[in-house]
Amino acid sequence: MAVMTIAVTGHMDLTEDTIPLVRAALDDLLKPYAYGGDLVGISCIAKGADSLFAEAVLRAGGRFAVVIPSRDYRRKKVKADHAALFDRLAQAADGVLVLPDQTVDRQAYDAASVVLLRRTDRLVALRDGTPPSGKGGGTADTVEEARAAGIPVSVVWPAGPARRSVG
Repeated sequence: MAVMTIAVTGHMDLTEDTIPLVRAALDDLLKPYAYGGDLVGISCIAKGADSLFAEAVLRAGGRFAVVIPSRDYRRKKVKADHAALFDRLAQAADGVLVLPDQTVDRQAYDAASVVLLRRTDRLVALRDGTPPSGKGGGTADTVEEARAAGIPVSVVWPAGPARRSVG
């Protein structure tokens, strides 16, 4: 079997009850690639979908690479409740690419999405179907860009998951 490179995009604001549902769905999705050394994941390892995907790739016996959107991303965006997992995943990665933007902003997220899509054979989207914001760099925007580029997209949103309300 040829190496399959799969990137991830998805929501960060998953509820605690949603995490096991998404974890199980990712394990099912990656099962065909398990333990053959044929799976390479690409993730920004943000809280939520990105980190859950990276962990699923490791459980499947795959390797993964990390794309960090900006030089200050770890300091500015990784909260205390996610820092240990972020650091552990960064250490477990085959490679970590820190993009040259100094400051994490919409442009940095857009650039990270471009890198993910250039390096992948397939995109996994952990998303609830919310339409694009029009600002770029978000989950729905990345899905639209992948589809426009002819990259196959697998949407993962099992019955029952929810996102934390932002308001």
